[in-house]
Amino acid sequence: MKICYKLLLVVSIVTFLFVTGCSNQSSGEGNQNQGGEDSSTLVIAQSADLTTMDPQNSLSTNGERVFRNMFSRLFYWDQNMEIQPDAVAEYEQIDDVTWKFTLKEGITFHNGDPLTAEDVKFSLERVMNDQTLKEFPYFKQLKEVNVLDDLNVEIITDGPMPTLLKVLAKSGSDILPKDYFEEVGLEEFQKNPIGSGPYKYVEWVHDDRVVLEPYKDYFGDAPKWENVEVRSITESSTRVGELLTGGVDIATDIPPNEWERVDGDESVELVTGDTTRVMLLVMRTTEGAVTSDPKVRKAIDLAIDQQAIVDSLLKGTGVPVRSRVPEGVFGSNPDLYDSYVYDVEKAKDLLAEAGYEDGVEIKLTAPKGRYPLDGEVAQLIASMLGKVGITVNLELLESSAFLDVYNSNSNKEMIMIGLADGLFDASYSLVHYTKDRAKGQTDYYNKEVEQLYNDAGRNLDEEERLEQYKRIQEIVAEERPHIFLYQQGMNYGVSEDINFKPRLDAVFLFDDITTK
Repeated sequence: MKICYKLLLVVSIVTFLFVTGCSNQSSGEGNQNQGGEDSSTLVIAQSADLTTMDPQNSLSTNGERVFRNMFSRLFYWDQNMEIQPDAVAEYEQIDDVTWKFTLKEGITFHNGDPLTAEDVKFSLERVMNDQTLKEFPYFKQLKEVNVLDDLNVEIITDGPMPTLLKVLAKSGSDILPKDYFEEVGLEEFQKNPIGSGPYKYVEWVHDDRVVLEPYKDYFGDAPKWENVEVRSITESSTRVGELLTGGVDIATDIPPNEWERVDGDESVELVTGDTTRVMLLVMRTTEGAVTSDPKVRKAIDLAIDQQAIVDSLLKGTGVPVRSRVPEGVFGSNPDLYDSYVYDVEKAKDLLAEAGYEDGVEIKLTAPKGRYPLDGEVAQLIASMLGKVGITVNLELLESSAFLDVYNSNSNKEMIMIGLADGLFDASYSLVHYTKDRAKGQTDYYNKEVEQLYNDAGRNLDEEERLEQYKRIQEIVAEERPHIFLYQQGMNYGVSEDINFKPRLDAVFLFDDITTK
């Protein structure tokens, strides 16, 4: 195992904090928390920084935690993961492809401009037409967005779209101020982003913190906090240290090796929750790559003992899986949950059959500090692969450098990442196995998978759609463009003065967090 460390000492924000722009979804009462010495400030520490202030080009849990509090959407997910109206007063489905939405009156952006149907049209058309935006694949089934008047908008889809309301509640559906955005342009917008959520932008100090303050004219319930800081603290030991000394109120991604410190301090508690995040290895099936051989990919899968990773490193805060679709999401395949295939001898035989009797060398790129014990997991995987004859050149990168490699598809044979589901529908996860989405990353293509995915996306028969998604997962589990490791749990360190309940989507709605 050769390990190449490229750890730039940078502070980042990685965990889970989303926050909603609909204060009517907030629960609980109480004044604010204890951000260090200031009880009116809520301070949250994540493990990685935001990569952008463009909410339609992020696909990051870290970014979503901030954006969800800054921007309104037509709908949002409540604490029970049920869809509720956000900027929408009422809506109706006219026919299989036509929907009408009426906006709430009196909504304004943070600069005072009114939010109208024109802003909705502008925002949705941007994300459904601009293929360079990371959120584009989830919106391309929208065909037309028509303004009926200032408060009424019509959406026409390309065929029946069973996931429309889910899409309008997910990241990327944030409503942008059309006039302001067009006046200043994207670059300036990111320097001073304007939304219509309960909290407005103050500043973003890169690799340090994002600061927000309440928007006094928010259309929902008045925001509870006078200030919110979302800090980026890459090192888990430093995050825990800040929590224990009162510097932060909530710290995300507390790894098992830090649990004792948290449990041993009466001023804080360890709060656990489920997530939709699946840790996996992205495999190049590109012609010429060693991993283009299905026997090599299968050998890699068989060489990894996922249960041992969960037990030894994660102390049980994870479940071995063989699917990208997590439990708790529509379309998940129960046969591939709490399941793994570990067989060292068979892995060796497969490598020999592939022509690698004397072993083979493969590069694995992985993050260090982005997810709980991710670097340690990658090193353990490298060790396991070494036992079957695969020499791993392991490249460990800090979060921002890792994302540069991942987003540019510049990695070699394998890259390890954790992917969550922001739609709570299998279509979100399974888009990775379509030809367009896989291009340049896995370069995977399967004609049956392509047809099943396209058919399911227009199928209003839920039972039939469920079976289509299950079948895709069976094919992917066998062909392995991704090799799945485990569905990750989440551990938060929380001040004893704070009321906090984890969500399955790992989002933080700031106004659902209160003092005791």
